[in-house]
Amino acid sequence: MVRCSMMAAAVWAGLGTVAAAHPHVFVDTGIEVIFDDQGRAEALRMTWTYDDLFSLLILEDRSMDPDFDGVLTAEETAAIQGFDMAWDAGYPGDTYAVLGDAALGLSGPSDWTTTYVDGRLTSTHLRRFADPVTVADQPLLVQVYDPSFYTAYTIASDTVVTGDPDCKAQNFEPDRAAADAQLQASMAEMAGSAGLEGDFPAIGAAYAEEARITCAARS
Repeated sequence: MVRCSMMAAAVWAGLGTVAAAHPHVFVDTGIEVIFDDQGRAEALRMTWTYDDLFSLLILEDRSMDPDFDGVLTAEETAAIQGFDMAWDAGYPGDTYAVLGDAALGLSGPSDWTTTYVDGRLTSTHLRRFADPVTVADQPLLVQVYDPSFYTAYTIASDTVVTGDPDCKAQNFEPDRAAADAQLQASMAEMAGSAGLEGDFPAIGAAYAEEARITCAARS
C-alpha cells in the first residue's frame, strides 16, 4: 500500500509496541475485474478508501486543507493525485491474483485518481495482468492484504465484473478467530524482542479478504 509519510510513521512509532500488535492503517477496498472482448480477464481496477486519521495525516504532511473544512482547492486536488502510487521496485501493491495454483503477474499501477470526500482520501488505480487469462474450470482469486499487517484491507463493496455477463464475483472473509490465534502465537514468540515493529511477523496473509470470480462454462 502507500508508503507512509514521515509524519504518520513518527506518530505510530510513538505509540510503542502495543500499537505494533495491530494494523496502523485501515483501507476499505473495492475491486473491479475487467474482461476483454475475447472473454479473458485483462485488468483489475482497485479502489482504496483510507481511514480518516490516516487521511488527515497525509493532508497535514502536505499542508493541505489548513482550515479543516474538508474541501481541497483545485490546486490541492491536482497535487494530491497519485500520492500513494510511488511504489518501491517489486512492491506487489498488496493485491494478489491467483488462478488455480498459479500466481498471476500484475503490472504496476496506472490511470490513477484521488478524491477527498467526508474526511477520507480515496484513490483508484488500474493493474493489468501480464497476460489476459481465461476463467473456466477454476475461479480467479483476487486477494487483498499487507503481508506485514501494517495495513488492514477490507473489501467494503460488491466486486464488479465488467465486460463479461457470464461471470460473477463473490467476496469472502478469512477465519478471523484462526487469524487472531496465529497472530497471538507469533507475538508471544517475539515477546521481549528488541525492534518489534521492524520484525513484526508476516501475518497479513492470514487476514486476507478475497474476491472469487467464476464464469459459465465456455463453449
